[in-house]
Amino acid sequence: MVALSENETSAVRAASDRSQIVIDKARKVYVTGSGQTLALESVSTSIAKGEFVCVVGPSGCGKTTLLWALSGLHPLTSGQVLLDGKPVIGPQPQIGMVFQEANLLPWRNILKNILYPLEIKGLRVSDYKDRIDRLLEKTGLRGFETMYPREFSGGMRQRASLVRCLSFDPAVMLLDEPFGALDSFTRDEMNLLLLDLWAEQQKTIVFVTHSITEAIFLADRVLVMTPRPGRVVREVKIDLPRPRTLDMQATPYFIELTSDIKTLINSSAQK
Repeated sequence: MVALSENETSAVRAASDRSQIVIDKARKVYVTGSGQTLALESVSTSIAKGEFVCVVGPSGCGKTTLLWALSGLHPLTSGQVLLDGKPVIGPQPQIGMVFQEANLLPWRNILKNILYPLEIKGLRVSDYKDRIDRLLEKTGLRGFETMYPREFSGGMRQRASLVRCLSFDPAVMLLDEPFGALDSFTRDEMNLLLLDLWAEQQKTIVFVTHSITEAIFLADRVLVMTPRPGRVVREVKIDLPRPRTLDMQATPYFIELTSDIKTLINSSAQK
């Protein structure tokens, strides 16, 4: 992590006073045996507490790299991420993640998979039992606790991964294309479920997706990234009322915004 000047430090501190997450000049270079790959270049933005932000862009633009940097699992080459005003320099106990694959342990039943983060963190299960019971009810998993991942559909496995992520009551949720492999009907169901959980749980969410439609439907704000090296070319505020309904996707505003963002991504890819 590169040291910032006094003026830059003051500006970052001021932003962190207003925001839960601050990304300042994030740059990431991967070094391999075949050379170097610049994945992110000078990404700066901030995310307010309780905000739902989606990140879209072409394949390979660094969306997932940015998400891993926010989690503290992959350090930046330069720049920094602040969480509640403190630099993120390693895994953060107040962050939960949901991945492209549910990544449930096949030898553990669904309840034991959900309890796994508590075990890793050394937390007492009894302190979170009521919370997990409510989440199981909310996600339609009540009665399926003793079943194994192989007995679940893709949508049900991702429901379990959402409960696992929320089980220890994190302040921030990071989601990396969690519904990308689902059919369109199940994906709509999961998007509505996630919005319902977000409204109830009041979490800050950063959600990476390839789907412009999904991003607009879910987000308060969409970050549009350029091809590698990834930069944020535009931040789009979504002026749709909440709660969101699927029929909003057929409105002229939604259709026009989808087209605008798609054009922006395509034009940046051609430069």
